Amino acid sequence: MNIQKFIEFLNKKKGLHLDASYYANIAAWKQWWMGYVESIHKVGEMGADGVIRTRRMASLRMPKHACQDWATLLLNDKTKVILGDRESARWLLGNEDQTGGLLEKLHFWTNANSLVEQTFRSGTGAFVLSVEGMQVSSSGQVVPNSDAKICMDYLPAECIIPITIRHGKVLSCAFVSQVQLDGRSCVYLQTHKLEEDGYTITNEYFTSCQSDGDTASYKEAPVPAGIAREFHTGSPLPWFALFSPGECKNISGGDGLGMAVFSEAVDAARLVDLAFDNYTQDMSLGGKKVFYNKRLTRTYIDKDGNEHMVAPDAIRQQQFFILPGEDDPDAKAQWYEYNPNLRVEDNSKAVQDALDYFSFKCGLGTHHYQFQAGNIATATQYTGDRQDMVQHANRHQIGIEAALIAIVRAMLWAGRNMLGASVDPDTEVCVSFDDSYIIDTESRLANMKDDAVHGFLPRYKYLMERYGCDEQTARDMVAEAAAENRSEDNLFFGGE
Repeated sequence: MNIQKFIEFLNKKKGLHLDASYYANIAAWKQWWMGYVESIHKVGEMGADGVIRTRRMASLRMPKHACQDWATLLLNDKTKVILGDRESARWLLGNEDQTGGLLEKLHFWTNANSLVEQTFRSGTGAFVLSVEGMQVSSSGQVVPNSDAKICMDYLPAECIIPITIRHGKVLSCAFVSQVQLDGRSCVYLQTHKLEEDGYTITNEYFTSCQSDGDTASYKEAPVPAGIAREFHTGSPLPWFALFSPGECKNISGGDGLGMAVFSEAVDAARLVDLAFDNYTQDMSLGGKKVFYNKRLTRTYIDKDGNEHMVAPDAIRQQQFFILPGEDDPDAKAQWYEYNPNLRVEDNSKAVQDALDYFSFKCGLGTHHYQFQAGNIATATQYTGDRQDMVQHANRHQIGIEAALIAIVRAMLWAGRNMLGASVDPDTEVCVSFDDSYIIDTESRLANMKDDAVHGFLPRYKYLMERYGCDEQTARDMVAEAAAENRSEDNLFFGGE
């Protein structure tokens, strides 16, 4: 998919003046994330015959590892959404263990975790809401329909085209993604435009006439059944939510887009691969070599008349007629061994130093990737470096939390107005992140319990965190427990 072609399409069709140059940075970051940058990892070497051959440099692919680690830390199976309204919580989250709701049907947390990795790789990520099977009136207004289906797309920066930005917030945006329809590869262009009375969404599909690249071309295709070509949501809330790593961008262009979490660590990533490649080459070339005097070799002539020499070891020769020093007792041996130095300690230190530089530049702390006695240790074993990672994690969570709350409110709005569900889009929405990389979950809950017992924390807040339930359910649990404690027939605590 060539994003530049669709930027040109939007500029021509809608009279915009979007610049596509920033997407070259995103493409370069993707190459590092995939582990192969041709200008770096394609190595030329000259053989004994004078012919130059190329090989692929050995790589640890650390940019992907860093993005993956940040995704694991920031958004995982311990992340929870807490809603103040019970009906809204049941519709969106399901049971008390957050199963059976809309989020589970969308496989939301698995896809959201992958999106965080893609976001930290590309600089920006987007949750994009859509509704299939809508009923749209002749005037373009949506009619509530319980059979409609809420869907979610999770798109990285190369699929995002900000159109209108005010006060640092993207208000109108286009999204381009590759989809498969009836065995055909198509490109889906979705445009969200903010107007005075809400958002208008346009859906367009294209098929590829040529392969990707500068010569790529596309032609418009029919919109699939169940999807409106254009409709007015009537919602003041956007049906998308963008977020980026918590880094202040120092690259010009790309308004509304961020930069990869390793964008400042590219040189360090190159150093890691150089050190690792040198290590692998020393191991590859470090085998024992035995050199023989020609008089110890056996020669034969092949059918083409070419002479070949066969070393004694090649024919398992154990007895020789020509021995070292036979003609001269003081002569050097007619064979000797050469054992190349593998430089294990030097290579290991070089790789470790490069990893330390890389993890520092990615905000993970100096010793996040530490090998000791063959085992990899993480930053949780280094108090000072862990604090550095925690500070960066807190910055990253600001954008992720805002995006999660925004897209949850969009789902609630669509649920009430598109599907007719009994939900409240204005209910309180909170996001509980897993902070076990700072303090383990059991210790954190124990501290909250102590605070609740001593009156420093409302007990319902502890129950919300402990069981992942909504506020009303937690308050009901507290009230029920208090009523039992006041009962004279309390079998568990006894009356006073």
